[in-house]
Amino acid sequence: MLVQWLVTEPETLERERRERLAGGLRVDWIGFLLVALWLGCLEVVLDKGEREDWFQSGFIVAFSALSIAAFALFVPWELSRRDPIVEVRLFFRRQFATANLMMLSLGAILFGTIQLIPQLLQISFGYTATLSGLALMPGGIAMLLMMPVVGLTASYVRPKYLISFGIAVVAVSMWHMTSLSSDADFSFFAWARVYQTIGLPFLFIPITAASYAGLPPDKTSEASSLLNVSRNLGGSIGVSIAGTALAEATQRHQAYLTDHLVPSSPAYQAAIQHATALLTGQGVPPGEAARGAFGLIAQTVNQQATMLAYIDVFYGYALLAAVLVPAAFLLLRPAEDRASAGAH
Repeated sequence: MLVQWLVTEPETLERERRERLAGGLRVDWIGFLLVALWLGCLEVVLDKGEREDWFQSGFIVAFSALSIAAFALFVPWELSRRDPIVEVRLFFRRQFATANLMMLSLGAILFGTIQLIPQLLQISFGYTATLSGLALMPGGIAMLLMMPVVGLTASYVRPKYLISFGIAVVAVSMWHMTSLSSDADFSFFAWARVYQTIGLPFLFIPITAASYAGLPPDKTSEASSLLNVSRNLGGSIGVSIAGTALAEATQRHQAYLTDHLVPSSPAYQAAIQHATALLTGQGVPPGEAARGAFGLIAQTVNQQATMLAYIDVFYGYALLAAVLVPAAFLLLRPAEDRASAGAH
């Protein structure tokens, strides 16, 4: 209602709409069904893969096959259409393809950490949902403050330099998270999120601006849609991979830590004695305290294995961001910059 009341479309747009409708409305329904089938099945695989044990499940195999088949049909079909539902040819432009790769990676890191940090706080540190949300809040404030700064800076600095700087900041922030320890406090997580979000505005705005460079004006809406798809798809991929990597790393660290829990180990014997004394001091009968000591040791091993697994995932994010820093320099200069350089 507000749009109809407040937004006035120019006469040129109204005339263009009437001309298009006069020639008949053409919709690429087959392309629409193929892209829906491809992305829909892919999202199901990414969402259910960890719980269904990935390709050990016939369900995951079937949806993966459907997604691959739909994609294999989708690309040639769209390339052969005059009015495709998705302008696949845009990806043949190096600038646009690189910008989408950066946005895909940004979505993976952003959405992955948005899920991992509250999960870590609530499972390993006993935070409530509200308190874990408050730990993320300073990062949102930092991003809000940085947005206008980046908007002004983008008028004077080429997007590829802003993007490389932003990714470098994200890489450093992820590296900072690898210093995670069991005694990390609220400020550690709050500042870690601030460090990350400081770099994000240097990515969102310049990547969007760089993706439009050199595109015909009538292709900007398609470019914007594809950038959004890349960000959301990257988020799904990032969350799925992070969850899988976290589960596998936890099992690996548990196996490594339990290998050192042998009765002949003096450290193990000292840990059992300490745990038994601790429980006895709390009023637990000696027999139950001896059995409970093993439970305490197992709980400690699980907590340490989980902590080490989160560190591995953050290290992987840091490595991904660091690898992407040089990729920003693949972005071409905007078309107007090249034109002005040629005029000089």
